[in-house]
Amino acid sequence: MLLVGESIVSEEVKNVSFCCDLTKCKGCCCVEGDAGAPLLESEIEIIQKLMPEIEPYMEQKAVEIAKNGFWERDIEGELCTKIMDGRECVFVKFENGTALCAIEAAYRQGKIDFPKPVSCHLYPIRVKDYGEFTAVNYHAWDICKDALKNPNAEPLYKLLKEPLIRRFSKEWYECLVSEIESGNSL
Repeated sequence: MLLVGESIVSEEVKNVSFCCDLTKCKGCCCVEGDAGAPLLESEIEIIQKLMPEIEPYMEQKAVEIAKNGFWERDIEGELCTKIMDGRECVFVKFENGTALCAIEAAYRQGKIDFPKPVSCHLYPIRVKDYGEFTAVNYHAWDICKDALKNPNAEPLYKLLKEPLIRRFSKEWYECLVSEIESGNSL
């Protein structure tokens, strides 16, 4: 494990190489699972303000669900997006059988300046705050096995540089890289 500020980072963040292949997985990480995408409390207000720009990219059924709020608490009490039919995130939109993010679609079209929840941007890294420290771990999931074999795969800390900086800070990321390059571990 690596110690970066108040964060404990698993060695897998350094050692696992990954690159999503939507042609194979069809975005099933936005559909499978037992809860929606984890949210930071600060993201709820941001997304709420952006809903008029996001809604045109959402499935109609999702727009109706989101009218009563797009977020909820999961069984552990953590904030997350609502899911539809016990499956996909309320922000999933399907194109040619592939699950995509309506928030990200609005962002890519220049309609909003918020790319998507940071938990989605960081995936397959999951961040959990334990009060005294923050755990930064790789989430291994069978549905992502093709991402490990993708010829464009690169170490998670390099692949996810932008979302790691977004979640923590540029200084934190530079410390992470320094720890990795120096070979330091706990």
